[in-house]
Amino acid sequence: MQIYRVGGAVRDKLLGLPVQDTDWVVVGACVNDMLAAGFLPVGKDFPVFLHPRTKEEYALARTERKSAPGYKGFVVHASPEVTLEEDLLRRDLTINAMAEDENGRLIDPFNGRADLAARIFRHVSPAFSEDPVRILRLARFAARFGFAIAPETLTLMRDMVANNEVDHLVPERVWQELSRGLMEAAPSRMFEVLRKCGALARIAPEIDALFGVPERLDYHPEGDSGTHTLLVLDASAKLDLPLPARFAALCHDLGKALTPTDQLPRHIGHDKRGHDPIENLCERLRASADCRELALMACREHILAHRARELRPETLVDLFLRCDALRRPERFALLLEVCRSDAQGRAGFADAQYPQAAYLQHMLSAANHIDAGAIARNCVDKAQIADTVRLARVEAVRHARATV
Repeated sequence: MQIYRVGGAVRDKLLGLPVQDTDWVVVGACVNDMLAAGFLPVGKDFPVFLHPRTKEEYALARTERKSAPGYKGFVVHASPEVTLEEDLLRRDLTINAMAEDENGRLIDPFNGRADLAARIFRHVSPAFSEDPVRILRLARFAARFGFAIAPETLTLMRDMVANNEVDHLVPERVWQELSRGLMEAAPSRMFEVLRKCGALARIAPEIDALFGVPERLDYHPEGDSGTHTLLVLDASAKLDLPLPARFAALCHDLGKALTPTDQLPRHIGHDKRGHDPIENLCERLRASADCRELALMACREHILAHRARELRPETLVDLFLRCDALRRPERFALLLEVCRSDAQGRAGFADAQYPQAAYLQHMLSAANHIDAGAIARNCVDKAQIADTVRLARVEAVRHARATV
């Protein structure tokens, strides 16, 4: 039995990055050998075990054979006869197909170290095209590392899209990869890669449709809604916003490029609520509820937030009520950070100030300081409680505006 450290842990060590998770491959062993050594079986599709003490994953060396479309359509063969090089051959990229033995010696049969130094993503073998998730993974790695794609690998990815391989991706796996990519330092690169290979039009046509939609050049020097969206997304990453806010930044302008049902690929589904692009995108990707809610709110309210100083007290209070800001101030604060990202996501405005956020927070504080309970108790006509409380909030905001 021989044990090797493999994959991302080896790659990140060579890059001088912190190693988060370590995966191991076991060569020359069978299931019974692992059980006898105290390892705990956890793999459903192939033999993977947890180390009895460290709980790290140890997988038997294996090969794979394509048996059906999609990323689950594989027959896995694991046996003591499978070599380390055969196991590494099935991996996606050369930079992920390296191993390290117990003495720290690097095993690099596919020149992954050279591609690391050259900052290039290159597929290990033509088997890359058998798993559409690899397109998403490469795009996510682009957001993290910023490497270029080898021309032959990009050609392979485009062929996969043309052959409808990406149509077999399940929503949960797409969302898993996209949400991880959104949390990288430069998430725009992920969408640039997906667009370059044609996958974005199949996975998220609502986002792809933004490219080519003109913007007002006096306000958006970048001139294109798609380009602006990616700048906003990177601005949200620069602010270190959480996932719901980054997803909202991605979706905030989707209404600028409506995508009718008859113009979408046949495999793209629509929810029963109509053709709202954010609803459709969230439905298809199975996006989490907090991501969907903030994205819808940002799309609906960001223009009003930008014009905060111009808004009447009544309009401000209605904005707070629509956003449930009085009960959920933390979510409203996130909305304002998305709006800040929108303001900074323009060519030449990366460091622009956004005083609207502090102003709206001040107005919200004023609206929230009235004693709604006392107003309700003193209201003779209980049917008028909501309107009376609202009017009190409007007056509180009116007073606050006069003192700013």
